[in-house]
Amino acid sequence: MSTPKDDAWLYTISSKRKLIDFNFKEIWRYRDLLILFVKRDVVTVYKQTVLGPLWYLIQPLFTALTFTLIFNKVANIETGTVPPFLFNLAGISIWNYFSTCLTSTSDTFKSNAAVFGKVYFPRIIVPLSIIISNLMKFAIQLLIFIAFYVYYYLNGAAIHPTGGLLFFPFIVMLMGLLGLGIGMIISSMVTKYRDLKFLLGFGVQLLMYVSAVMYPLTLMRNKLPQIAWIVEYNPVAYIIETTRYMLLGTGTFSLQGIVYTVAVTFVVLFLGIIIFNRTEKTFIDTV
Repeated sequence: MSTPKDDAWLYTISSKRKLIDFNFKEIWRYRDLLILFVKRDVVTVYKQTVLGPLWYLIQPLFTALTFTLIFNKVANIETGTVPPFLFNLAGISIWNYFSTCLTSTSDTFKSNAAVFGKVYFPRIIVPLSIIISNLMKFAIQLLIFIAFYVYYYLNGAAIHPTGGLLFFPFIVMLMGLLGLGIGMIISSMVTKYRDLKFLLGFGVQLLMYVSAVMYPLTLMRNKLPQIAWIVEYNPVAYIIETTRYMLLGTGTFSLQGIVYTVAVTFVVLFLGIIIFNRTEKTFIDTV
């Protein structure tokens, strides 16, 4: 009589994890859950607000207008032949995607502790859903940018997209992955050091000022060479500068800067996955 074979388990949940545990096949099995989390992130943010999704549009427009008045009208920062409002709107749109991905993923363990403690699923699905849902918000803001782009173009503004626009999706992906990596690192650290959550808002605000959001990268190099190295080592600054170069035909394109940005992004993402995997085993005892 033949002995039955061992059952073929679909999942094995164990405390022993690999250093890099990013199972694409398992994440694909939970794709329906990923879609549900994306819908949750999009719908619930402004569900009980008066203006609802209009905040997606109001925030970048108001910020771009404020930057135009303060930095271009008062501080006299020049944007060349590009209208200052459009220059700022381009930088703010791509920056908002990064900052939202970073701040939202940095609260992954704390905000989802109740769900994580009750049922098993690949925990990394939650930060991935945040990156995807924010991509939808970014698409809405990009449509507003295109509307103003067409308006200024029809009114004779010296703006034009470059051939590098074909690589714009790659630039957006870099921004999302960089925010994901940093966010997972901070989320893991927040489970033990709660003070980091209070410092995050200030840190993101400070990072914006050294990311060439409201000024050309060449301005920092020419006017403030003593502190320009801070911006030079900031990969976000290269992404924003490249975005404006692709969309508006202004600024500079640095292949060396993009290669540096890609390298930093994947190193940060690599470290983020490692730290995230190590933290998810024990975070429930500290959150």
